[in-house]
Amino acid sequence: MRTTAKTRSDFCYFQSITTRWMDNDMYGHVNNVVYYSWFDTAVNQFLIINKALDLQKSPVIGLVAETQCSYLHSVSFPDRITVGLAVSYIGNSSVRYELGIFKNDDDQTAAHGHFVHVYVDGDTQRPTPLPETLRILLKTVQLPG
Repeated sequence: MRTTAKTRSDFCYFQSITTRWMDNDMYGHVNNVVYYSWFDTAVNQFLIINKALDLQKSPVIGLVAETQCSYLHSVSFPDRITVGLAVSYIGNSSVRYELGIFKNDDDQTAAHGHFVHVYVDGDTQRPTPLPETLRILLKTVQLPG
C-alpha cells in the first residue's frame, strides 16, 4: 500500500537537521533508524526551545509509546533535511505528533509518520495529566479538526 506524500502546509513547526556521512547505510541512503532519530530530535527540540521540557528538572516526562514511518523517497548525505511537526491529538496524558521529512527544498515529504508520547511522573513512571503549560504549547501546533 503506497501512502501519499504530505506537503509543508500539513505542518506547523519546522526544524532543520544536517545529514551526516555516517547516516548513509551500505546501500548509499540514510538508514531507516535515522528517520526515527530525526523525529525524536524535532519533538524534543521543540519542547526544550519552548521551555516545556527541562532534561534535568522536569517532573513529568514523555515516553515514546508508538512510532510509525512511511518512506517515499530516499535521502542521502549530503542532503539537507527539514522535519515538519504538528500535533494531531492531545489527550489527558498523551500526545500524537505528526512528522514529515523534507529533502532539500522539496515541498513534498520524502517520509512521514507519527510519534506518540505518554507523559508520566518522572519518579513513579505512572501516567500523569499533561502540565497545563505543555497543553497550551501543544495547542499552538495542533492541526485543525
